[in-house]
Amino acid sequence: MSTVTEPELAPAIDALIPQLTQWRRDFHRHAESGWVEFRTASIVAEELDRLGYRVSLGRDVIDADSRMGVPEPEVLVQALERARDQGAVERWLPALAGGYTGVVAEWDTGRPGPTLAYRVDLDALDLDESSDNDHRPSREGFASRNAGMMHACGHDGHTTIGLGLARLFVELMPHLSGRIKLIFQPAEEGVRGARSMVEAGVLDDVDIFIATHIGTGVPKGTVVCGHNGYLATTKLDVTFTGVPAHAGANPEAGSNALLAAAQAALGLHAIPRHSAGASRINVGVLSAGSGRNVVPGTATLKLETRGETSEIDDEMQRRALAVLRGAAQMQGVEMAYRLAGEARNCEPSPELVEFIQGHIAGLPGIDSVIATENRPSGSEDATTMMQRVRERGGLATYMVFGTELAAGHHHQCFDFDEDVLPLAIHTLAHLALQADDPALHRRPSETLQG
Repeated sequence: MSTVTEPELAPAIDALIPQLTQWRRDFHRHAESGWVEFRTASIVAEELDRLGYRVSLGRDVIDADSRMGVPEPEVLVQALERARDQGAVERWLPALAGGYTGVVAEWDTGRPGPTLAYRVDLDALDLDESSDNDHRPSREGFASRNAGMMHACGHDGHTTIGLGLARLFVELMPHLSGRIKLIFQPAEEGVRGARSMVEAGVLDDVDIFIATHIGTGVPKGTVVCGHNGYLATTKLDVTFTGVPAHAGANPEAGSNALLAAAQAALGLHAIPRHSAGASRINVGVLSAGSGRNVVPGTATLKLETRGETSEIDDEMQRRALAVLRGAAQMQGVEMAYRLAGEARNCEPSPELVEFIQGHIAGLPGIDSVIATENRPSGSEDATTMMQRVRERGGLATYMVFGTELAAGHHHQCFDFDEDVLPLAIHTLAHLALQADDPALHRRPSETLQG
């Protein structure tokens, strides 16, 4: 494999910067939440196809039965029409319709080497963006035009990084070996989308897997090679169904679903925390009742458990279900639940972390390189992908690129320093140029494919 020097790589990335800014701000203005990223995914597919990648999307990369937290059919239809109105690329929409909004691009260099996969996410949050003039997207005209949807976690930047890599790799193909795979994942928020791509086999041929995030409290100029603080998590939507009755005339005829939900919420938060590691539980939504003089016949809870390991989260979920069933029995109501999201715990591969640390130190714009970061934090859908790659003998990690933030993640005033986009692309492309290093050859790709 030929070597591309940094002076050759840097000008190509500098030339991309205006396009990176345009992409990021366009995606930000047209924010789409999980499973309805129709416009975003269609633009991604169109660009990848134009560049010459082999593009797979829709049901080819999304297992229908493994999706979680999919919106109701009418919501999907309305979102598809909105995407059309906002400039979605029509020829890709039939494959994406119904909430199958994943896109995967592949390029086989024709030279021996590993299959290297990069994963970025597409979706926005269910959040109304600030209209304050102090908020840069609002002031400069690229705040979200879609009510209740906002890129408040940086996924617009992640999608841009993926497309920037796709363009840069076309120029670098004579210097690359093996296969390049770019995975654009839907529905990361709520950890709803990765499992469906895993079950569709998207990760089964991957030797080296790198997921990325910007921000997360990491300072500008700092790169984390292997973030190891993401908690395993389970998201549950719970329904209590009782019997409504007139609260004054015959309250004894009712079965109070609201009381069951309220008792469940108190009992869930009383579950002891786990001694083996960090554990979390939270009831984020409780909705019940129809009027002050009606014994409530229905109630819903939305809750989550988390654990430093998958085993801790499994125990928290087991206890949570016991509390839910007990609360329902106390009030004589029925309880049903559905899995709305799930992610497992997976540690980065130490060999890959060490390799990355050794190869990116000193790259332009990087002031500090951290090998691993182990503080417990939120949860990440990419851990499910990492787990599949590692189970099959591959190497996987989660990189974080630090940047200045206007407000914290998931805040209505979230914004980030766009200088992080070329930095991330430069770093990830540099790693692709080194990916045939024998130090990473734990297994040949053809063994997996056979």
